[in-house]
Amino acid sequence: MNWMENLLIIAGVSLDIFAAMECQGSLVAKINKKNLTVICGIVALAQLITLYLGHFLSSLFCHYRSVSDEKLLGQIISMVIFVILGIRLMVKAIRNEHVEEHLEHHLGIRRFVRMACISGIYTLLTGIAFGFLETNVLMILIMIVVCTVAFVIGGIYTGYRVGYEAKTKVYIVGALLLWVAGLDVLFGRIL
Repeated sequence: MNWMENLLIIAGVSLDIFAAMECQGSLVAKINKKNLTVICGIVALAQLITLYLGHFLSSLFCHYRSVSDEKLLGQIISMVIFVILGIRLMVKAIRNEHVEEHLEHHLGIRRFVRMACISGIYTLLTGIAFGFLETNVLMILIMIVVCTVAFVIGGIYTGYRVGYEAKTKVYIVGALLLWVAGLDVLFGRIL
């Protein structure tokens, strides 16, 4: 896959983080830059580890399991992963869960560790898909760190400035990006 396709997928997955950070940013009276730096580091590290772990697991699976049409099977699994992740984001957009806005004087780090672990599950699946597509692991690791840091900062500041109303649109855009990636795998590699 080329860098543009990889960026499309990583942006789609990272928009979930953007929406979560937007909700958190809507709760604070003032953004503490030191706290924001720690949050960026925690979330980016979690994304980096889970993406690499997913890539490693799929590579390990391909190395130890010999299946006829192994490459085709991996591409189909990747396409299904992207479609399912897109459906998950679309469901989140349709549900549009209400966020109880109340002033938080300090954003606790624990909640971001929990968020990073939950989003890490989906990043792990994305890493598995990247592994099956034989993507350059260094390129996607750099992209995930850059996108995660940008989306954490952007989400916190967007929530701080305008609230969390845009999260539904963000989920829809993320779902569309992942579906486009799934279609790209289908028409570019499978058919």
